[in-house]
Amino acid sequence: MAWQGMATEFLQVPAVTRTYTAACVLTTAAVQLELLSPFQLYFNPHLVFRKFQVWRLVTNFLFFGPLGFSFFFNMLFVFRYCRLLEEGSFRGRTADFVFMFLFGGVLMILLGLLGSLFFLGQALTAMLVYVWSRRSPRVRVNFFGLLTFQAPFLPWALMGFSMLLGNSILVDLLGIVVGHIYYFLEDVFPSQPGGKRLLLTPGFL
Repeated sequence: MAWQGMATEFLQVPAVTRTYTAACVLTTAAVQLELLSPFQLYFNPHLVFRKFQVWRLVTNFLFFGPLGFSFFFNMLFVFRYCRLLEEGSFRGRTADFVFMFLFGGVLMILLGLLGSLFFLGQALTAMLVYVWSRRSPRVRVNFFGLLTFQAPFLPWALMGFSMLLGNSILVDLLGIVVGHIYYFLEDVFPSQPGGKRLLLTPGFL
């Protein structure tokens, strides 16, 4: 009965959040069970473009490391802020939300080449948190019962906590930069004199 209740609750989660979270959990479980190796998942431009291992363009966003505190920490933020965006500013706009993922993912891969970053799931998490925080500037956030602050400070608090866990801040910074680019092009520039909306969701979505 408990499992049925959990399954029912999970199916009520919006489609994009549900799909991405499930893909991350299943990928990590497959690595933990040694059905997959991280070496089959990481982003490598040579293997993608010379060996045509194109799945790496996606799988590098799905693996957050072995099961442990860092993994559950990331999953908590992915699930919470992806859902808040999908049920908030992207309510009824699933195609636009998917396009944000695609835009952010492509930009992260291109910029990640400069820093030799091989797994970008944490950067995607930072982007989601950043966009939500900029669209919710008056919301006060309680950070694990330790600190309370306005939402726009959350990405930086997240980066600091990630650093304490031993993760590279380059990944979080990349997510914040890409999140700001998306936020500027989608929310700021169109409202400026002479500005217009540049990020148009493709019709096939």
